[in-house]
Parts: sequence; C-alpha cells; structure tokens
Amino acid sequence: MTLAELLVRLGSFGLDLTWRIEFDEIVDPRCVELKRRSADTGMDTLTLLSLTTPFLQLIDAEAQGFAGDELVLVLTEFDSSSWDVRAVDERVLSELRHHYPGAEDL
Repeated sequence: MTLAELLVRLGSFGLDLTWRIEFDEIVDPRCVELKRRSADTGMDTLTLLSLTTPFLQLIDAEAQGFAGDELVLVLTEFDSSSWDVRAVDERVLSELRHHYPGAEDL
C-alpha cells in the first residue's frame, strides 16, 4: 500500500489537512521536493498527492496531517509497505479498517 493510496482512502477527512513529511533517506528525486514543501507551513493534500505517485518509495517516513495548528493524523511507513495510522477521529480508522480487512489494531 502506498502513501497515495492511503491519502485517497482518507476521503474528505484528509482533504483540508496541511502535511509535513519526514523520512530517513532520499531514495527518489521527489523526496527533495517533499522535504522542501514540508518545511515551514507544509503542503496541502492535493500537492502531497501529486508528489506521491504509486511508484514513489519512502523509507521510514512519517506524514503528519494538521487541521490548523492541531496534529490530527499521523501516517508512519515502515519498509515501503506497512503503515501505522494514528488519528484523532475514530471514523478515519474505521474507514481504513473497512477497506483493509487485514489491518490490525496495535
């Protein structure tokens, strides 16, 4: 599962968020742009989605979604395929569980 796929699954909840992304390694030229746009005020969801096409690889990345100044969503990626999702709104987690029945609560 890619970051782009997760962003799409967030639906309207994720649309108005501002994002900052951190990652350990730059393994794709788009990582430089993600890092640049994450600085200062972050980037909107559509910009982030445009930079995270299906073939973007991130290593040990964390995407933080903010509503105003409040951190409301954290997507942490491990080994290019496993994700830890933390959200202030339980409906987001329920929606992801619905689409990914193999998801586990930690």
